[in-house]
Amino acid sequence: MPPRPSLLEIFLVALRLGCTSFGGPVAHLAYFRKEYVEKRRWLDEAHFADLVALCQFLPGPASSQTGFGIGYLQRGLAGGLAAALGFTLPSAGLMIGFAYGVTALGDLATAGWLRGLKVAAVAVVAQAVWLMGRNLCPDWPRRVLAVAAAATVLWLPSAWSQMLAIAAGSFLGWLVFRAGDSAPSVAPVVVNRRTGTICLTFFFLLLGLLPFLAHATGNSWLEIFDRFYRAGSLVFGGGHVILPLLEREVVTPGWLTHDQFLAGYGAAQAVPGPLFTLSGYLGAVMNRGPGGAIGGLWALLAIFLPALLLVAGALPFWQKLRHLSGAQAALRGANATVVGVLLAAFYHPVWTSGITGGRAFGLAISAFVALQSGRVPVWVVVTACAALGGISSPA
Repeated sequence: MPPRPSLLEIFLVALRLGCTSFGGPVAHLAYFRKEYVEKRRWLDEAHFADLVALCQFLPGPASSQTGFGIGYLQRGLAGGLAAALGFTLPSAGLMIGFAYGVTALGDLATAGWLRGLKVAAVAVVAQAVWLMGRNLCPDWPRRVLAVAAAATVLWLPSAWSQMLAIAAGSFLGWLVFRAGDSAPSVAPVVVNRRTGTICLTFFFLLLGLLPFLAHATGNSWLEIFDRFYRAGSLVFGGGHVILPLLEREVVTPGWLTHDQFLAGYGAAQAVPGPLFTLSGYLGAVMNRGPGGAIGGLWALLAIFLPALLLVAGALPFWQKLRHLSGAQAALRGANATVVGVLLAAFYHPVWTSGITGGRAFGLAISAFVALQSGRVPVWVVVTACAALGGISSPA
């Protein structure tokens, strides 16, 4: 295990990922794996898959929670916050800027560079699924389990089917993969269970008290915080799943129009980083004028806080549990199903939105070969795909 990174290094690495991680949550996980597991070796493949499995079970943005968890395992809460801030800052700034009228990007739906970035996401995610499958599904029982998980998620496309697949995989792993137990990967730091308990207590207290306080005081800022906090607390499945709930929370009371909401959603598709930063745009539009940026930051804090509290609260107990022999067997099954869940996400929406014709397919193959060669950095591949995006139109 290499030396633990400094807080500044954690922040700068996450900031670079926040500037380049296009393609949605599953693409983010692929970028994370490339940077944190393969390049920097801050944690191994099994530990990364375990963390992804945990974040799939928790409500909130799974990719942001995974990034926070990686920083948390390196430097505790400060490391987690550094990783979360770095990854979120670029897209948050762009979305708040868009709320002030930064519309120079033109028609996002037809932008060639955006099509190119979607093609790059196809190549990056394909490589991640391939390498994770090779490491986490080394035998036929686990390969079958991964394929079955992918089929389940594609047949029943919802956040609940993902959780069901991972839970079923864990149970089958506990039954089947007990033989040959090996020592689990060791976390870089031992996370404190007292800190975890405090974070979980704080999460539930806010969830229960905020609606009462907002109603009792009539304070608009508390009401905004309450609505965005609940949205981040109660939604499984990531950014796209939260959209109907967010629309109900801000459009129904008349804080935004439906067209304003859709404009923000369109912009969120074109920026790197987590889709939850749409909340920065919403908060800024609801508080136009000098207070717009403050409103955007307030909404961002509210929607990300529950996700980070849950990871910080669950990780100490997760670290203890995963060292048990039966838990190791269950995690073998869970990790195989995580590969299957990512495989399903690779097909839809990554493949279906990125491969729009023969030219896009050819560009994706070229990008995948470049990544597999190990000689071309991922940022070069992403930049080249964006530059060549104009040729990825249907043909």
